[in-house]
Amino acid sequence: MDEYILNDHNKEEFPPAHTAEHLLNQLMVRMFGCERSRNAHIERKKSKISYTLERKPDRKVEKEIERQMNALIAEDMPVTFQFVTRAELDGVIMDAEEGSPDAQLSLERLPDDASETIRLVRIGDYDVCPCIGKHVRSTAQIGRFEMLGTNWDEEKRSFRIRFKIVL
Repeated sequence: MDEYILNDHNKEEFPPAHTAEHLLNQLMVRMFGCERSRNAHIERKKSKISYTLERKPDRKVEKEIERQMNALIAEDMPVTFQFVTRAELDGVIMDAEEGSPDAQLSLERLPDDASETIRLVRIGDYDVCPCIGKHVRSTAQIGRFEMLGTNWDEEKRSFRIRFKIVL
């Protein structure tokens, strides 16, 4: 078996919520054309994650986010890992079809001290993201996504979602 040297990781994630974070990031990218969150606090009991959006989503859209998250979880998509070098990652990005999750990959969000080997986490054909955290083996292991509430900061155009995972 190949041994990969990755960065140290200072978090102990709750795998169902952390995997849900990946799904939610991709869902928000697809629904709103925004970037993945740069501000997330993911915990076992309650999590919060923020996105920069053009406008505040209404209550109907919030319910649709929750509905789509639970539909994605129910798809029971496999969560797999792929180890690539930075150069190979450039190739994955360049060869990606427009609109595919691979086309959204970027080295720009990696920390300056990121290792030469990058671990990509894939959720079916729905999402791919560099990550060294812990994840479930398939989305059906996540449980139910429950939106607890949202906040909108008009000045920052920041939409915060508070949620929990119910096993």
